[in-house]
Amino acid sequence: MESIVRNISEIDVADRQALEHVIGQRLGDHQQVIIQVTTAGEQAAGVPAPPAAGGGPPEWCNVYEGLSDDQIESAILDRDHWNRRIA
Repeated sequence: MESIVRNISEIDVADRQALEHVIGQRLGDHQQVIIQVTTAGEQAAGVPAPPAAGGGPPEWCNVYEGLSDDQIESAILDRDHWNRRIA
């Protein structure tokens, strides 16, 4: 199904309050809401997967897994030096 895009400033007060209740936060006039309905169990295109049930960080957070402290320090210092050359 296609995505439905609405500008918050164009939504009447009652509908806006309903959206804020569903989303769980106040919406500003400068914002948009995008609604997409999919079949249960399917991942919508462009939408990140929800976090794993364990509540821990996603796998991509383990970028230094398997490296020694010296290797991690070397990678960080090397990147810091590279950033300073560009600036």
